[in-house]
Amino acid sequence: MTADKLANLLKDQLSSIAHSTRPADLQHFGQDWTRFYTPNPGVIFYPDSTEQVQQIMKVAYENNQPVVPSGGRTGYSAGAVATNGEWVISLVRLNQIGEFNAVDRTVQVGAGVITEQLQIFAEEQGLMYPVDFASAGSSHIGGNIATNAGGIKVLRYGLTRDYVMGLTVVTAQGELLDLNKGLVKNATGPDLRHLMIGSEGILGIIVAAEMKLIESPPAQMVMLLSLAHLSAVMATFSQAQRHLKLSSFEFFSDRALKRVMAHRSLANPFDDIHPYYVLLEFDEDEDAAMHVFEHGLGVDDITDGIIAQSIDQADQLWQYREGISESIAEFTPYKNDISVTINKVTDFMQRLDALLVKEYPNFETIWFGHIGDGNLHLNILKPEKLSVADFKQQCETVNDHVYGLIQELGGSISAEHGVGLLKKPYLSYSKSAGEINWLKAIKNSLDRKGILNPGKVID
Repeated sequence: MTADKLANLLKDQLSSIAHSTRPADLQHFGQDWTRFYTPNPGVIFYPDSTEQVQQIMKVAYENNQPVVPSGGRTGYSAGAVATNGEWVISLVRLNQIGEFNAVDRTVQVGAGVITEQLQIFAEEQGLMYPVDFASAGSSHIGGNIATNAGGIKVLRYGLTRDYVMGLTVVTAQGELLDLNKGLVKNATGPDLRHLMIGSEGILGIIVAAEMKLIESPPAQMVMLLSLAHLSAVMATFSQAQRHLKLSSFEFFSDRALKRVMAHRSLANPFDDIHPYYVLLEFDEDEDAAMHVFEHGLGVDDITDGIIAQSIDQADQLWQYREGISESIAEFTPYKNDISVTINKVTDFMQRLDALLVKEYPNFETIWFGHIGDGNLHLNILKPEKLSVADFKQQCETVNDHVYGLIQELGGSISAEHGVGLLKKPYLSYSKSAGEINWLKAIKNSLDRKGILNPGKVID
């Protein structure tokens, strides 16, 4: 779209909607946490109502204008990046928490509600919103739904999908869909709500949701264990799963720990550096925790351990895990967010470790992940003197090996970060040609002009 045509539309049809073409705003709202693409949106809109989102989409549809929905932009797959003059629709102003239904334990929220905001609201009602991750203080519920966000408690509580009772969606044509309406039982054909969850904005724009809250768990304990070798990770998980009521089982390497300690000026939690660590959160049961610890010591899997004795100490232990992404952000990490079924994790990790030694001999690799649900985050850090473009190219030459292993084990190339632009070339490693063709057919049916988040997930 030419600058003159855009100016006329902003003046004549969209003047009532807040917007910006300032270079700083185009740069800021035109990208997510991915740094491999140059943002180049045409305009940023800040609608403050569902009706304004509809108005934008109707004008965009009439003019064949591509749009990119934008939430907290905390993604790592370039799912919210605008690179080719797209209109960005920032949902930041749709941030109201609406009606709370105490009987059904559901609450109406705008797409721009911050995840932590919903968590705090739930606590004020004596309840819990359990989907949690390091970016909870800045990610938006709409974005969580669009990527089916997971995080640190999937092991016990599941994914975002499990808490979406209803959705309000604006289509490519500007129509409004009110999906499921909070019903627990609804057998009136296929549920379009679940089609929109995880769709990354390519099928519709999520503007509001009805979210389920749950009872808070009993008192929790946190334990940090150091491990002697890689195979001890799943051996320890097996013991913990047998004897504890787990909420989280998180894994990270010695390199990850060193990065967090340096970034946050934290002391080493142990006397020595160990090769691997796992952090467990579980229903309070000190005897069972000691059984897991002592068993691991006895078979030479566990080398040391700490059980938090207070809430403050538990928060301190969690810092060693939750601070990892923040501590490596300055190094423009190339992120592999991958998963296999839990029974294949040990084989997967051992084979992947050997692959990394062979294929990334000159790069620092940082491992961490939600091992209790089969999800591993592999981060390759960019050397200071290597350009971003060259670094990305070198990482991509190894992807065929990494994703080939994923394909062999029936895993996923993107466990929770989405596909976006970054992972789209590798979608065939996780989905068959038939599945991809059906996805394209669904996309073409709902977005005939191809204007919703174009270029993301599928062509």
